[in-house]
Amino acid sequence: MDTNALIRPSLRDLKPYSSARDEYTGKEGVFLDANENPYGSLNRYPDPYQRALKAALADLRKVANEQVFIGNGSDEVIDLCFRLFCEPGKDKVLQFSPTYGMYKVSAAINDVEVIDCPLDATFEIDLTRALQLIEEQQPKLIFVCSPNNPTGNLFSLETIKALAAASQGVVIVDEAYIDFANAPSAVSLIDTTFNLIVSQTFSKAWGLAAARVGIAYGNANLITWLSNIKPPYNVSELNQQAALDALADKAGFEQRKRAILEEKQRLISFFKAFPLVEKVYPSQTNFILIKLPDATGWYERLISQQIITRNRSSVIADSLRITVGTPTENDILINAFKA
Repeated sequence: MDTNALIRPSLRDLKPYSSARDEYTGKEGVFLDANENPYGSLNRYPDPYQRALKAALADLRKVANEQVFIGNGSDEVIDLCFRLFCEPGKDKVLQFSPTYGMYKVSAAINDVEVIDCPLDATFEIDLTRALQLIEEQQPKLIFVCSPNNPTGNLFSLETIKALAAASQGVVIVDEAYIDFANAPSAVSLIDTTFNLIVSQTFSKAWGLAAARVGIAYGNANLITWLSNIKPPYNVSELNQQAALDALADKAGFEQRKRAILEEKQRLISFFKAFPLVEKVYPSQTNFILIKLPDATGWYERLISQQIITRNRSSVIADSLRITVGTPTENDILINAFKA
């Protein structure tokens, strides 16, 4: 299938904005082309195509540079996908609830209807129902958060492939937590699945939530289209460099990830033994979802001790979502529960 057919009709003849750095890509010279202030250390515009960062990520994930897009956080990737593929007031998207709330928010901002397919009792996708909705509703986008937030579980690559094969739209797999999972990324599917975009982020396992650097991997033509419609300088030079520095410190990344996963197991063991916790849900992330009576009351008591968790009882009955902290922070949490 021609991937251009997936693009919103009104955008297909779009001529992308051309910045000064499109016309001259060198780093040396007397720069008098972009109306920049000649003084200062942050006076020059950043590389609008984040070439160095894309090359490092392409090497990390074993893909081509042309298959990598860099966004101002993965939320920009989500919003750009709505703008690129969805006709406001006409198209629909499919999500599997409970899930990350920004899909619904971005849909509302872009005047796109959300079709909801609830997860089953074990937080798995009801594939039969999902395929039926795809056939009936023809959603332009299908959002799969895997590992899922707030449930913490991972969906299989076979499920993702089945959704993509059935869809005439684009499947977006949001892998914000994939580095914590003991399973392969859906990035492995992009060469064989033309209508798949995989979103990742530096905010979680890489520890750069303040820097706002998101990533999308996919078919080279779809990635080019995302670049065509993004703001020219969407990721600052400071944030690009922060991401490059993080990628260069692979040993530190692995050490910190290992510490988080070890602490997660310690918390899981504690909560499984804690008498009032009814369930500890499986997690492939850096957080744990627990079920306990009066979760709202527990949340408020913890807040009173300046221990901030997330009350998810509005979407999953009697549940708290708890991010894994440092050993000291986790000790404070455990002692609060014991008390």
